[in-house]
Amino acid sequence: MKTVFISFNQAYYEAITAIMDRHSIKGFTRWEVVLGRGSNTGEPHFGSHAWPTLNSSILVVLEDEKVSHFLEALHALDIQTEAQGLRAFVWNVEQAI
Repeated sequence: MKTVFISFNQAYYEAITAIMDRHSIKGFTRWEVVLGRGSNTGEPHFGSHAWPTLNSSILVVLEDEKVSHFLEALHALDIQTEAQGLRAFVWNVEQAI
């Protein structure tokens, strides 16, 4: 099992859940409001007057064999509108109940 942590501009939420549906990924945890700044472009998402955009994050636990295809679909979404901001990271799941 793997954990995929996705941090993204809130505008991506419906597109990401649609990708999850296409890949039969059902369970997830979402943090609706996440503040941050991109590591590549440094574009802030602070929800302030100067930087009004906000991020969200999703945590998904899924089978190893689904990870590559899921990341490919997320990457395709990201390159369509790179300025929005989307990052995904994968960790091993050591144990679960």
